[in-house]
Amino acid sequence: MAQIFAYIAHKGGVVDDSAAELAVAARKIDAAAEVTAIVTGSGGDVDKACEGAAKLYAQVWKFNHADLAYPNAEIVRKLLTDVLPKDGIVLIPHDTFGMDLAPGLAIKLDSAYAPDVVGIDGMDGAVMKVVRQEFAGMAHAHVTCDTAAGAVLTLRPGSFQPENGAVSGSVTDKSGDIGDITAKRRFLEVVEAETGDVDITKADVLVSVGRGIEDQDNIGIAEELAEAMGAVVSCSRPIVDAKWLEKSRQVGTSGKTVKPKVYMALGISGSFQHLGGLKGSPFIVAVNKNPKAPIFQVADVGIVEDILEFMPALTEKLS
Repeated sequence: MAQIFAYIAHKGGVVDDSAAELAVAARKIDAAAEVTAIVTGSGGDVDKACEGAAKLYAQVWKFNHADLAYPNAEIVRKLLTDVLPKDGIVLIPHDTFGMDLAPGLAIKLDSAYAPDVVGIDGMDGAVMKVVRQEFAGMAHAHVTCDTAAGAVLTLRPGSFQPENGAVSGSVTDKSGDIGDITAKRRFLEVVEAETGDVDITKADVLVSVGRGIEDQDNIGIAEELAEAMGAVVSCSRPIVDAKWLEKSRQVGTSGKTVKPKVYMALGISGSFQHLGGLKGSPFIVAVNKNPKAPIFQVADVGIVEDILEFMPALTEKLS
């Protein structure tokens, strides 16, 4: 069985929620495999991130270098190409960074490549069976990957439920193995998005609206529901693109990352870009008149209903 590696995303030394999800996915590939976590970074941040990763993985490789302070996919791709075995299976979160890193890495390693994986059906010899979504989540595609020469997979955030329990892994400093990681592009600065009048990242309960709201005038119906629930209104990207709500209200990979206790998704289909902004395993209530909407696959409670009828009815009950 090939060795399995998980690339660990972190910010400020805090390990991303996807790290626990990659550990679960690795066990679905091979329950007996000893998975190696790979943590890149610089200074104290990488040390702290390694401590967090060691609670999830038996073995952690640390790569500490000034040029790794900001996750530049061009640099990390060069590093991983040098240090990974050619027949290894590499798991990477399917976020904006992972989409930049993974395809080129698969080419450099001459490995199989499967992006945006939402399920793993296990291994049959060297053949891995994975599940992807097509047509905006309306259909599931069962894909086989020949992993004899290795494989690179990006896994959709939220698709693999983290498990309780912790390990006490060991950290190995592999910084001495870093070779030439010069790059044609370089990090300049981080431009933080404006917070706006409300900081949705601090809210415990979010009432989030998507295309199903249909008209800007209907935003007020969601605001009335949010007030009755003691919640804050947020939204998916189409609402911001239509200029119905400000950018600071957007949840997703191109918006804000939120960690509410309860997330009510109203008229939201559930694209991976939107779900990528949800962290911390919130209790998700999804309301959508399309029974095949992808959001129902991650929701704790799913309601097939027109949100324009559902919202005022629930507001009335709460009031």
